[in-house]
Amino acid sequence: MRRTLYLETFGCQMNELDSELVLTQLRARGYESTDDRQQADVILYNTCSVREHAEQKVWSRLGEMRNWKQTKPHLVIGVIGCMAERDGTNIFQRFPHVDLLCGPGELDKLAMMIDNLTTVGNQLHSERQVALMGSRSRRSSTLAAAHDNLELLDLSRSFSPTDNAAQAYVRITRGCNKFCTYCVVPYTRGPEVHRPPENIIEEVRRLADAGVLEVTLLGQTINHYRYDHGDGRITTFGQLLYQIHEAASHLPRLRFVTSFPRDFEDEALQAMRDCPRICRYLHVPAQHGSDRILKLMNRGYTAEQYLQFIGRARAYMPDISLASDFIVGFPTETDQEFQTCKEVIRQCRFKNSFIFKYSLRPGTTAITRFEDDVPPEVKKQRNNELLDVQAQVCDQNNREMVGRQVEVMVEGQSKLASRWVAGSGNGNQVELGWEKRQKSQDADQPKFQLSGRTRGDQIVVFDGDPALVGQLVEVDITRSKTLTLFGRLTRDRRPVTAGV
Repeated sequence: MRRTLYLETFGCQMNELDSELVLTQLRARGYESTDDRQQADVILYNTCSVREHAEQKVWSRLGEMRNWKQTKPHLVIGVIGCMAERDGTNIFQRFPHVDLLCGPGELDKLAMMIDNLTTVGNQLHSERQVALMGSRSRRSSTLAAAHDNLELLDLSRSFSPTDNAAQAYVRITRGCNKFCTYCVVPYTRGPEVHRPPENIIEEVRRLADAGVLEVTLLGQTINHYRYDHGDGRITTFGQLLYQIHEAASHLPRLRFVTSFPRDFEDEALQAMRDCPRICRYLHVPAQHGSDRILKLMNRGYTAEQYLQFIGRARAYMPDISLASDFIVGFPTETDQEFQTCKEVIRQCRFKNSFIFKYSLRPGTTAITRFEDDVPPEVKKQRNNELLDVQAQVCDQNNREMVGRQVEVMVEGQSKLASRWVAGSGNGNQVELGWEKRQKSQDADQPKFQLSGRTRGDQIVVFDGDPALVGQLVEVDITRSKTLTLFGRLTRDRRPVTAGV
């Protein structure tokens, strides 16, 4: 019997990759994915516990499903990912209609768990399925990833040129050893485990063979990658970058996230400088500019050490693009300490910063160690002030891009894009009353507003044919706004297409 699956993902790129691997696993067992959850036999929510907003969305989704079981008794409802690991079986008490919990470190068991819930006749067992690591049974940091079932999950992903996928993620590490006081990730994803380099390289190569144009390597603290082969050989992060660049020479773009500012070795910066297909972009969260607050956060570096790293990166690559994260309103933060965050943004000239108001997160050290004593209105004010400073820096950075020619990965139509369809039976284009943009001077066909990203992760909007989505094109930057660059297609560069 054909069974349909609805999977909704919240949170980071790591969750997006996990969802892709879960879909591959379940499709191999005959499941078909659907975008309509009302038509699904299995509904899964891949959850994030880092941000409160994403968590509230999950609670809302689960609340909406409370009465669905009465009309669809065979329906399987599952919570997977970080919220499942953090909250555990307490989720069953709040939402008794949930059938399945699976943490991010146990996703290799998910297909079996769903199978265990169903019986002949497509009815559900009454016994719920649970697969969680638990904070006291974190996977050993010395566990060889080659013998880890999660490694088999990564290796099981499907590759096909018919997918026409231009961008893809590849995990190189799992877990985190940092134990920042505001973060629950070390408890939900376990300690750092590094994948064998040969597996990573083969995965990237196969993606490139399938037509992928941009691969993003993933890790919570990706620059800490260090694989011990057990025979005296060590593969460092910098060496891995060199090896991937050489082995997948037909891959136009390679990038990675997220980097930890401490212990970022010069070898990795040299690889970025020396290898032309590695994007000169770093996402390196600072989190704060005050040494005292950084210590309370257990970040393991000072503001000066962070600035020194940014200086080293720019010494190797003056054109590097940088992004960061900041938390405002951390417990006991004074106004003077908050001002240091502004100075870090101005000095580092970040392309953008993800700025968040501190909130109590269950399962973190901070929730029990510190009183949340910064008033909400103060957090909001500081958040807005820091956003304003970052906007000023963004505006200056983007103004400097005007007049340049940049390579853009076309990701889709911009939010203001017109829409069109190609396709009456005689092959004519049919306009269905949608807004038409100005026609180009050299073609009888209307142009539409597309959006993409440069190698430095800047957003670029330009007019072009929607058929360019999933291609690399050259764009001349003609003007800028605070968060967006605007341009026109360069005439002398042929696009590179995914799947070709």
